[in-house]
Amino acid sequence: MSSISYNLGFRYLKSKKGGIFSFTTLLAIIGLTIGVSSLIVVTSVMNGFQKELENRILGVIPHTIINTNNPISKYSEVISEITLNDNVVSASPYIDIKGLISSNYDNQPINLIGIEPVIEENLSILPDYMIVGTIDNLNQSNSIIIGSSLAAKISAYVGDDITITTSDIKTTLIGSYPLSIKLKIVGIYELKTEIDQYLTLTSHATAQKLKRLDSDETLSIRLKTTNLFDADKIGKEIIKNLGNGYYFTSWKDSHGTLFEAIKFEKLLISLMLFLIVGVASILVLSTIVMTVKSKEREIAILRTIGANSNQLVLIFFTQGVLISIIGISFGVIAGYLFTININNLINFIEYFLNRSLLEAYFINYFPYFIDNSQIFIICIFSFLLSLLASYIPSLRATKLDPLKILRHE
Repeated sequence: MSSISYNLGFRYLKSKKGGIFSFTTLLAIIGLTIGVSSLIVVTSVMNGFQKELENRILGVIPHTIINTNNPISKYSEVISEITLNDNVVSASPYIDIKGLISSNYDNQPINLIGIEPVIEENLSILPDYMIVGTIDNLNQSNSIIIGSSLAAKISAYVGDDITITTSDIKTTLIGSYPLSIKLKIVGIYELKTEIDQYLTLTSHATAQKLKRLDSDETLSIRLKTTNLFDADKIGKEIIKNLGNGYYFTSWKDSHGTLFEAIKFEKLLISLMLFLIVGVASILVLSTIVMTVKSKEREIAILRTIGANSNQLVLIFFTQGVLISIIGISFGVIAGYLFTININNLINFIEYFLNRSLLEAYFINYFPYFIDNSQIFIICIFSFLLSLLASYIPSLRATKLDPLKILRHE
């Protein structure tokens, strides 16, 4: 009798007129397909934006910074000791100066970072985002590289001289005043993030002069770690080995809240999109209810020839399972195809509208990252929800009284 239940469940998918699916079955399948594919597309695109933002921001700011309350003497020896840690990819001296940049047109607050140009390619993605000049230009004395947004604000370009004023006080016979230095712009970078508005780069030697440090001194040491999400753990290991007087900060202190907000936003959007799957599950429920209602005569006959409650439930539960499998499978296929072709679709829409849809964002394309584990969770959750929606109305078939139904026939 179980094989009969499976066969009947499969048969009830079809239309009475011989179509592949009945109208209600088709609606339920389409609903599941739209729900699952929407979840796959949106989560994949949000994953892509998150990874792109991580690369653009966390690819520039230090993963971990080792500090002391006083300048670090003989920093090359300290760096050699730090790089013995297998979790450290690279390390370099690092001087971070808060200041004010001034041109002939405007003033803006900035962070002036003293770096070693030779090592920067191992620590940062910034050399890949230079739109004018190169990082190596910082080897010139009294030179600076600024972001494109900052350059636009102060109306400065490569070759222009600007003045950097810091909070350090210089005292002379005629009085005390903030320490300043005149630098020449030798390059412009563009990440298309907020970093472009305030981050400026100079050579470590120039920053040493500005902070009045000796040639073997630096203020801190910048690290690139093998896993940026373990930056705190790696920092603790390093300062433990270095001894007393050292402490660390990581990217989580400066940008951690940004990425927590992105994760929270992704979670909320995913939960909202799961409502589409919920609606599709209601369509599955409605399909089973209507099938049970339309097949009351057949149910009564099956009861009279000896079918038990479990066998009756299995008929309509089988129908619901088949609808779920078909709808979710189509949703996964549609989601994959739509995701990998999303940029072609966006290009077509932009061509049709004659405008860019991403002109306000930091990239001009839709990044995506397909996380198969996420898709597996989406499929499992959708399948379980559909199973529940199939089982509940299937129980109604066991409560029908065959005597009353056949009497009316």
